Amino acid sequence: MALKGQQKTAQKTTSELDRHPMMSDSDINTILVNGAQIALSKLKRAKSFDARIYYYAEIGVYFEVGLSRGAGITDDARDQLRSIHQEATHLHMDANKILNAVKS
Repeated sequence: MALKGQQKTAQKTTSELDRHPMMSDSDINTILVNGAQIALSKLKRAKSFDARIYYYAEIGVYFEVGLSRGAGITDDARDQLRSIHQEATHLHMDANKILNAVKS
């Protein structure tokens, strides 16, 4: 019984040693797209101009990083980021139009 526990510990240690600390290309793509999608959902719920501009800027950062060459960013991730940024731009500008119309 104790032998099985020791074998599992030895196997676990071996598999932990095999791990590579660098992220793969697909990991960075997933992080960028998911981060931008989260910021977009927060932008949609934002109640103030300051909150909207903050989340819009956050999406812009994800988009800019996605444009980096040689960083392992795939064309698919770039297209998704471009689409998210475009949607965020329309949401932000539409909310500004409404805000300006109310002020007038």
